[in-house]
Amino acid sequence: MIREVKFESQDRRMKQILAALNENGIKDIEEANAICEEYGLDPYLACEETQPICFENAKWAYVVGCAIAIKKGVKTAAEAAEAIGIGLQAFCIPGSVADDRKVGLGHGNLAAMLLREETKCFAFLAGHESFAAAEGAIKIAAKADKVRKEPLRVILNGLGKDAAQIIARINGFTYVQTQFDYFTGELKEVQRIAYSDGPRAKVNCYGVDDVREGVAVMWHEGVDVSITGNSTNPTRFQHPTAGTYKKERVLAGKPYFSVASGGGTGRTLHPDNMAAGPASYGMTDTMGRMHSDAQFAGSSSVPAHVEMMGFLGIGNNPMVGCTVACAVDVATALNK
Repeated sequence: MIREVKFESQDRRMKQILAALNENGIKDIEEANAICEEYGLDPYLACEETQPICFENAKWAYVVGCAIAIKKGVKTAAEAAEAIGIGLQAFCIPGSVADDRKVGLGHGNLAAMLLREETKCFAFLAGHESFAAAEGAIKIAAKADKVRKEPLRVILNGLGKDAAQIIARINGFTYVQTQFDYFTGELKEVQRIAYSDGPRAKVNCYGVDDVREGVAVMWHEGVDVSITGNSTNPTRFQHPTAGTYKKERVLAGKPYFSVASGGGTGRTLHPDNMAAGPASYGMTDTMGRMHSDAQFAGSSSVPAHVEMMGFLGIGNNPMVGCTVACAVDVATALNK
């Protein structure tokens, strides 16, 4: 595991990385790597396995985060996730969108939430627009339940029944075919097909026809935490679905924590999605702000776009899975 410490925009990140490490009694990234190695952990590899196209800075951020968690002597995986968030935050470029929104700490807090018993069901909302939601879901399905008493239910909920079935089949998830009755507002389950018999089969993949059916799926599964994707259908599916469900949960007096995956500036959406012109990425940003309890920066799936926001080169969805996985590994190593 002796690797040369070299990553994108290193010179713009090192000052705050070293400050975070020193604050936790660690001299530099090399020592952080040695600490992880001492406990039999390889967060660099864990990150690479989660999203193979991720950047070097993402891999080293997890090394730093895990070393900080070990140094803090965390007792639970949820505490480990929060400590990893400190490491992720240290990689944010000062003055960037990511730095302003404190997305590193936000990712740590979200992963911690998924590792606590209070959260019962987590949804990747509009998880079909990319396989990155699947990458995040796979890691969560494989790891979260190792430290939870009650298994966390993970679902993908997005537009299009064919898309849902394809993604379920390729990734070994369970495809749940539903039919929404527009007269009664009732959601009927037509069939479910499990495409594997391992932990991946526990991930339910739903394809819906519109926002109403999407909201019905959220109620059907009792989703209490979700993250929106943001590349394919933000203005016609995921933000309206999250917003409508949020309103209904508030009226019912039930908790629901909504995370908006992306936003920021400098990228246009597909022209068929909205009429926001060149400001279109600002549109998904604005819609996210209308319902979200936390807002990340950049794409749910594209590493380069998250990096452009001053954060790490890894999609927001895979990042959720990677943080959960690394937190479980740290807690397991410390409690041996």
